[in-house]
Amino acid sequence: MNLSGKGTLPVQRLRQLIEAGVIKSSTPILDKQLQPASIDLRLGNKAYRVRSSFLPQRRRVEELLDDLFMYEIDLDENGILEKKNVYLIPLMEELYLPPELNGKTNPKSSTGRLDIFTRVITDKGYRFDEIGHGYSGRLYLEVFPRSFTVKVKTGQSLNQLRLFCERQLVEDRHLMDVYETNLLLYDEVGIPVPADSAIIRDGLCMMVDLRGYMSKGVIGFKAKKNSSIIVLTKAGSHLASDYWESIHAPKEGFLILEPEEFYIFASKEKVRVPLEYAAEMIEFDAGSGELRTHYAGFFDSGFGYGYGEVKGTRSVLEVRPHDVPFRIEDGQVFFKIRYEKMAELPQTSYGKDIGSHYHAQELALSKHFKNDLY
Repeated sequence: MNLSGKGTLPVQRLRQLIEAGVIKSSTPILDKQLQPASIDLRLGNKAYRVRSSFLPQRRRVEELLDDLFMYEIDLDENGILEKKNVYLIPLMEELYLPPELNGKTNPKSSTGRLDIFTRVITDKGYRFDEIGHGYSGRLYLEVFPRSFTVKVKTGQSLNQLRLFCERQLVEDRHLMDVYETNLLLYDEVGIPVPADSAIIRDGLCMMVDLRGYMSKGVIGFKAKKNSSIIVLTKAGSHLASDYWESIHAPKEGFLILEPEEFYIFASKEKVRVPLEYAAEMIEFDAGSGELRTHYAGFFDSGFGYGYGEVKGTRSVLEVRPHDVPFRIEDGQVFFKIRYEKMAELPQTSYGKDIGSHYHAQELALSKHFKNDLY
């Protein structure tokens, strides 16, 4: 098993770890779970309704489950997860990491766009979504549907894992070199954004689009209340207008977002992630306003890049303001992307080799909807 090279492990190294039993499952791991820099994790066949979220710290997850357990759901029979309820779902995959490796999990794009709040919990874990060096044991997914009641099934993937051999984050002084070499941003019509116009400040800063130039003046969507169940096995079968309201470009150039409502917007720029890198959205700085700007925050190698020929892809933003109404305007810096080095070039590229519902996206809802809103 090759553990040489520092950084985020590419798909070929993930395959080696599966063959070596480092990533393990009683149900065979499928090739479709593997992305250029990550692996999709699958739901087991049971969900447990629990009274609250928790972190086990010095204890095993199952010990705390006994204290918080309310009832059990068989995901093969009736996997309905009610909105505003907290569930704990053991995942199929287990990890038996060597001391050199650690990991991090993120929700998948579709999960975030459905306003399903998820995070992984490990035995004796002190932080959500972080897998400690040398961790051995089961993985558990906390699931909290916020806007919609959803129906899930055993084997579905709501989140993804990437593993590191000494994670290599790209510092700002090196990110400018990466930008000049690879042209990381393009504007909405495909013109490169010059390096001296890019805002690099603890990552690559990006802006929100409130013009809707490429989407007939629709610049976002707002989740409706009291909608029907969304069946996650049925892509393209739910009418978007039953679940979402469209938001049109404001004449004033700004919008006021309401607290605790859920919105979907798109970035003004199109971003690229070269094959030598992966990338992660960084949570919006609370010092700049109380809102969360994403749930699904990971970009696999080759996103908006392919093998160098793709001129960027928009980022879609899941937004929830907190506490007070919040004003946003077109072109406002809204989020940041932090790049990290791959341990070696992945053998596949996101969007080009593996395909994706989102690899050439503009403003887009999750793959479950037939969009009749524009």
